[in-house]
Parts: sequence; C-alpha cells; structure tokens
Amino acid sequence: MAKLIVPLTPKQIDNTKPREKKYSLFDGGGLYIEVAPTGSKLWRMKAKLNGKAVQLSFGKYPDISLAQARKKRDEARKLIAEGIDPREEKKARIEAEKAKTEHTFEKVARDWHTSRLPEWQPVTARNTLNRLELDIFSILGNQPIADITHQQIIDVLKTIEARAAETARRLKSTLGRIFSYAVQRGVIKHNPIPDLIDVLNKVNKQHFAAIKPEELPAFLKALDGNRERLFIPTRIAVNLMMLTFVRTSELIEAEWSEIDLDNGVWIVPWQRMKMGRRKINPDTTDHRIDLPKQAIDLLNELKTITGNSRYLFPGQRDHSKHMSNNTILMALKRMGYKGKMTGHGFRTLAASALEEIGYRREVIDRQLAHKERNKIQAAYFRAEFIKERKELLQAWADYIDSRRTGKVLNLKRA
Repeated sequence: MAKLIVPLTPKQIDNTKPREKKYSLFDGGGLYIEVAPTGSKLWRMKAKLNGKAVQLSFGKYPDISLAQARKKRDEARKLIAEGIDPREEKKARIEAEKAKTEHTFEKVARDWHTSRLPEWQPVTARNTLNRLELDIFSILGNQPIADITHQQIIDVLKTIEARAAETARRLKSTLGRIFSYAVQRGVIKHNPIPDLIDVLNKVNKQHFAAIKPEELPAFLKALDGNRERLFIPTRIAVNLMMLTFVRTSELIEAEWSEIDLDNGVWIVPWQRMKMGRRKINPDTTDHRIDLPKQAIDLLNELKTITGNSRYLFPGQRDHSKHMSNNTILMALKRMGYKGKMTGHGFRTLAASALEEIGYRREVIDRQLAHKERNKIQAAYFRAEFIKERKELLQAWADYIDSRRTGKVLNLKRA
C-alpha cells in the first residue's frame, strides 16, 4: 500500500530547521522541498519520463512559494504526460526569451543594413541608416522585433507621413525589407508590412519639372537675357546640358581628358554613368556623345577659361573639385524658372521634341543612356546607332538655334 503523503503547509516549511545532513519534506505528486545543512530550501520534483527517472528543480523557497511550486509541478506533469521533457521545454523557453531580448528591432535592422553594404553605393548606405536612426530607432529600436505590432508600425508611419509623405513611403519599403530579413533569419515568422496595403495615402508620382518644346523660345530668351547675372562657365554649363541632355552629375563631373575637340567627341567613362555606378552588374559601356557644332564652339570658349583645370567646370572656391550640383538649379532660379525647370528637365524636353521631329524612340533612349528594360531590348539596344545619334544631336542643336532666332527649320524626318 502506497504511503500516504500529507501535503505541506507554509507554516510547516517556515518552521523547518536545518540538520547535519540535507533531508526532504514531501508534498505529493513527486514534489518535495530539500533542506540543506545551510538552511536553504530548494523545490524539487521526482518523475518518470519514458520509463526513466528524472529530477526537476523549481527554485528556492521562499522565492518560489508553495502555491507556485505546486503549479510548476502540475505543469510539469502535463508535459511529461505528452512525452515532453520539462527540462528541455524550460531551456527552449529561456532561449526564446533571450532571443527576444537580443533581437531588438535596431539590432536586426543594423544586421540587415550590414548585409546590404556590398551591393550599395556609400551614399545609399549612409542615407538609409540615417533615416532609420532619425525616424525609427528612437521609437521601435529597443523593442524585440517579434513583439512589434501592426498598430505600432502604423502609428510611426502616419507620424512621418504628416511631415513628409515620400519619406514615409520609402521607410515603409525599408521596414518591409528588414522584417523580411528577420523572417529569413528565423527571428520572426511573419512580415507585417505586406498587410499594411492602404495605411499610407497614395502619393502622386512627382516628375522632374521640365518645360515643353513650345516654351523653349521664352526659356532661351531668359537664358540669353541673364548673361550678366551668370558666370560664363555656368551659362555654358546650362547650354551644354540643353544640347547634350546628359545627367547633371555627368556634366558637372566631366573632365577635359574625356573631350576630343578635334574629332568632336565626348566619351563619358562608364564608371561615371548611372548604370555604371551600380555595385551589382554595372553597365561597363562608355557613353559616346558626338558633339554638335554649337557644343564644340561652347567648349572652345570654355577651354580658354577652365582649360588648365582637371574639370570642365571646377568649383568657384576650390578648383580641385567640380562644380556643385546646385549650380544649375541656382542658374535656373535666377532666370525665373524655379519649380518650372530642372537639370533633368533638359532630358525630358529633348526626348519630347526629338520624338515629335520623328526620331526613333530606341535611338533617343540610347542617347539618353536609359536603362535597358528587358533582355530582348538589351540585345537590341546593343546596336549603338552611332550615325543616327550623331545626326540626332546636330538636329537638336539646330532646333534649339531655330527656337532662339525664330527662324523656321523643317526638321521633320520622313
């Protein structure tokens, strides 16, 4: 007959005195308290798991009360009945809690950021981290990423949207990548960002300001009428950007070593082109510009001013650096075209006018150095269209002259 165990009472445990050797007081169901010679009292439990004896420890008394110890015993018995070792379950629970504490949003975000560095340009890496530090880490950074709720993300994004809608949209995309990274690393099971489809107001895509071809005569009049207010290199820069419709960075960073005035050719090294700056699969094709006569005249004039410098357009204060990218915008502002025209707008203007004249879109796109849209077009665009592009650039320069003088030219292609 099994020995009857009388359940313990708190008073009984409190009155228990230490002995020369440790001894135990049993509560039933395998639970007992072990009293050490030092007087410390430790809750333990005897049980069998898959036919083998196991011993569990629940902590010290009175840190763990009698009621708490009994609750732990009952929980352990349920696990054992399901064939689960309570020791392994406790270990897994501790590890999970530790992981939650270690995997804060900021730590995971910084790990993700580090993982992207090989593919990013330095400016992209810097801007991404700066935006997270400014808008996200101060609010969500110390929180375990697994505990972040949809509502918390919504609140953060809506606060940012009230200040800067485009920033909120970009940060939402960044958050989506961070949570996706956490899913792939096994830190969380679900990426909450795809659920937030309609959280932010739709942003109308803003295109770079650009004048239309019919507005060109007034623009040219303003440009020529501000000769006294513009430095000669600045005036030439605006005209060259209009004639060649290169990107602003491609113009202001241009070096005299790239220009062959004798043959009227400007070769922009692929490393300076937009698609050449990519770390992954950069386009290593140099960009060729067959300079129209008007551009050659401007460059000859410019060479008498900056020909001894490395750059076509050296900085006004520091000649070892190139012109600031704000110089073109400031010139347009002086002309009265703030918000109406941008450096990129010259590309839009040229593309619109040249298509109206009758040039093929693929030739225009090749001269614009646009990204090839798919593999089929990529193979097709490998044709350089050198002859047509040279003709296109000269026709464009002549078109600009006709708008400047009012002389009517029939540039329509058959």
